[in-house]
Amino acid sequence: MNDLQPKKNRSKKTLRWFLFALILILSIFVYVRYYYVYSTGVRAGELNYLVHKGVIFKTYEGKLVQSGFRADKPGGLQSNQFDFSVVDKEIAHQLMLSSGKNVQLQYREYFGRLPWRGFTRFVVDSIISIQDAAPNHSVESGLMPYILESN
Repeated sequence: MNDLQPKKNRSKKTLRWFLFALILILSIFVYVRYYYVYSTGVRAGELNYLVHKGVIFKTYEGKLVQSGFRADKPGGLQSNQFDFSVVDKEIAHQLMLSSGKNVQLQYREYFGRLPWRGFTRFVVDSIISIQDAAPNHSVESGLMPYILESN
């Protein structure tokens, strides 16, 4: 009986340490994946839209169209679009009223997304500036008739 008791205690102790290590590693993984801020930055462009959507978790989702083009594949052009989520209701309300305007948004990027935080890994945490969109000067400056005549 005495020989079995130390082995049981040792196996229980080993199991406890294993479970503790497993929980610790899992906790660190979840923290880094979903709560650690990977990067922060500022994006500027014309606010296309901001909507409040979701089935179970209602979140604010928006799209910012940035100036310039990028090529995803050779010969192809695509506009730069920044998809983002907003957690703060006040910021979301300000952005909803600013659709079509040029905005600068400060954001945080996470490695993973959470359903109650939004559909994207990018979460806007503040608005730096909101300005009216620049008018299209090509028609006003007379460039449009020149383009039409040259064809």
